[in-house]
Amino acid sequence: MNYDQIFDQAIDRLHAEGRYRVFIDILRNKGAYPNARCFHGHNGPKPITVWCSNDYLAMGQHPKVIEAMEEALHDVGAGSGGTRNIGGNTHYHVELEEELADLHGKESALLFTSGYVSNDATLSTLAKLLPGCVIFSDELNHASMIAGIRNSGCPKRVFRHNDLEHLEELLAAEDPDTPKVIAFESVYSMDGDVAPIHAICDLAERYNALTYIDEVHAVGMYGDHGGGISERDEAAHRIDIIEGTMGKAFGVMGGYIAADTKIVDCIRSYAPGFIFTTSLSPALVAGVLASVKHLKASSEERDAQQANAAMLKQKFRDAGLPVMDSTTHIVPLMVGDPVRAKKISDILLAEYGVYVQPINFPTVPRGTERLRFTPGPAHSEAMMAELTEALVEIWDRMELELQRAA
Repeated sequence: MNYDQIFDQAIDRLHAEGRYRVFIDILRNKGAYPNARCFHGHNGPKPITVWCSNDYLAMGQHPKVIEAMEEALHDVGAGSGGTRNIGGNTHYHVELEEELADLHGKESALLFTSGYVSNDATLSTLAKLLPGCVIFSDELNHASMIAGIRNSGCPKRVFRHNDLEHLEELLAAEDPDTPKVIAFESVYSMDGDVAPIHAICDLAERYNALTYIDEVHAVGMYGDHGGGISERDEAAHRIDIIEGTMGKAFGVMGGYIAADTKIVDCIRSYAPGFIFTTSLSPALVAGVLASVKHLKASSEERDAQQANAAMLKQKFRDAGLPVMDSTTHIVPLMVGDPVRAKKISDILLAEYGVYVQPINFPTVPRGTERLRFTPGPAHSEAMMAELTEALVEIWDRMELELQRAA
């Protein structure tokens, strides 16, 4: 067995398909985001502008967050000391869980080391606790949700994206006494569209199913207090389990669920992904706590981000660039080819100091490769104008089609 040859062939396939991933070597400039320094392919740092960060509101740069992390670091040290069961349960963890439960109007919350782990651990454990459970999953759900469903070992039914008729058809085909979980997202991050939460909850009530919503691209971003689309649409009370991340709009790291105490206690007590993992550093938790508290009280960052996303979409449309329809803060620009998407990204970085990663399969279906822009509160109109001009020049250079107004 030639192991090296197998690994070489696996990597060669990615190169041949144009979807070999390159991680750009950068450092963000504290207090000056979206400005950063790029070390990729240069002798020393080159100034760039970041356009693809999931730190949507730049809370990872916020003085309150940094101050809270520094204070915790000097108060209790760097690491947590172990799992939550063995030495890793700190007052910071307890306080953040209380804050997150309150954010979503739930009895309890539970922290995980990442949003991926919170989805995987919760869905796999939840289904195992429900005898004969069937999970109904939107076809565009996150990879972490798919992994959790797969790891549960239970049957799954995949419904067409946001297709209520198809979902009901699948629900109606099951025995009424079968435990059911409907798993879906609020904001689908690659297309930027939103789930019909109330309509899904109506079906859940009709067919006696639990609801599980992934709000990772919405918490901090929507609702009067940053509770996500479920808060904005006044639907949080109808959702059984709300899952979120602390690494996107909250600007730090980690994941969580919020639900009633019985559900949270079951996941806490049975999920290996929680039980056997060293807990988050107290400094990280303190930073998230400061971020959540700030965004509960402040809409300034959300409002500025939404305004900038709308402005960038309009600039792209006016220039004839193929921006996809999106009702959220996500600004996807369709390319439709992995090699071209990577080349556009490379030119933007090398010639224009613009950093945006290409999004390829398996994150999106083949033939729908795109660039995904996430303008934040600090992206200026001048930055957007420069970006748009650069993209138009590259589109012309590569003889790609622009949708010129008549």
